[in-house]
Amino acid sequence: MTQELGVAMIGYAFMGAAHSQAWRVAPHFFDLPVTPVMRVVAGRNKDGVEAAAAKLGWEEASTDWRSLLERDDIGLFDICTPGDSHKEIALAALAAGKHVLCEKPLANSVEEAEVMTAAATKAFEEHGTLAMVGFTYRRLPAMQLARKLIADGRIGEIRHVRAQYLQDWISDPMAPLSWRLDKEKAGSGALGDIGAHIVDLTQFITGQQITEVSGSLKTFVTERPKPASFSGLSGEASDEMGPVTVDDAATFLANLSGGAIGVYEATRFAYGRKNAIRIEINGSLGSLAYDFEDMNVLHFFDATEPAETAGFRRIVVTEPEHAYISHWWPAGHGLGYEHAFSHQVVDLMDAIAAGKEPSPTFADGLQVQRVLDAVERSSESRSWTSV
Repeated sequence: MTQELGVAMIGYAFMGAAHSQAWRVAPHFFDLPVTPVMRVVAGRNKDGVEAAAAKLGWEEASTDWRSLLERDDIGLFDICTPGDSHKEIALAALAAGKHVLCEKPLANSVEEAEVMTAAATKAFEEHGTLAMVGFTYRRLPAMQLARKLIADGRIGEIRHVRAQYLQDWISDPMAPLSWRLDKEKAGSGALGDIGAHIVDLTQFITGQQITEVSGSLKTFVTERPKPASFSGLSGEASDEMGPVTVDDAATFLANLSGGAIGVYEATRFAYGRKNAIRIEINGSLGSLAYDFEDMNVLHFFDATEPAETAGFRRIVVTEPEHAYISHWWPAGHGLGYEHAFSHQVVDLMDAIAAGKEPSPTFADGLQVQRVLDAVERSSESRSWTSV
């Protein structure tokens, strides 16, 4: 019998559904040293959270997350709320001795992220309480392979990092407002919502950190219809207009700690691109290329091969030797978006059982937050800015 760990999830919209899938499924496919139990889902709307509990598989629903802090049958808080509440919930949970999984970006500002990181460090050092930030794309088997190939020196010294995160869900100027377009709630727009992912992902696979940026932020549509009601990405629009207070698109150049240079782009205005995360790394001995819209494939170019036969090799990352794959389907039966969230559960439960800090830590989330902040400051000053 493995140890059980009661989970309380705060928030139940898009990310809440994805996390719920992971909490449900991971224990059935992986031999976990700690078994998560879906105790409570919390949200502000009583009808909404009760419906979510029934649909997503939670034992209970609550409209008061604070009441869960004193419950002995809950050992972990999973924070799936907008960024403006991350700090409050995480600090309260850590102070109550609960492990924390917090969705990215870690906070809405560097200052908030610093406070959260300090609290997480103290909780771990004094009580062994763990805190992890949810950069799930790290846990794609293709990205795990990319990191290994780079660490093994297969593409040599890293020279170029190219990263794009392209979506189109607000390309229509009449798409209604949501919390993701409100700086008070979201902190930033495309920069933090999706740009944070490619910042973390490229730093993770290259082992280098972004140290300096030159960025530009752009808001194409400055006001949108206010929704009569909304949950998640959009809702039914009304005739009243409201301001968009975040960026629609972000671009920046970067210098990285190991000498590489980078080009980054994040936009939610790329018609036809639904969730295109495109990464290309060029080194002195070869290249790697990846696109999430073909998520089970990594392209690898080995420049040491003879020119006569050299070319990008298409690696279908579904063999038992690839990270996580042996617990799923036979080779060639691809994984989907939701599987990375299950892998997140696996890694977090392993870390809790071992009493070691999980990856990525709140400190990793803070470093990404500093990059986002530097991009914003650079866009304002129109100059290169240190991270």
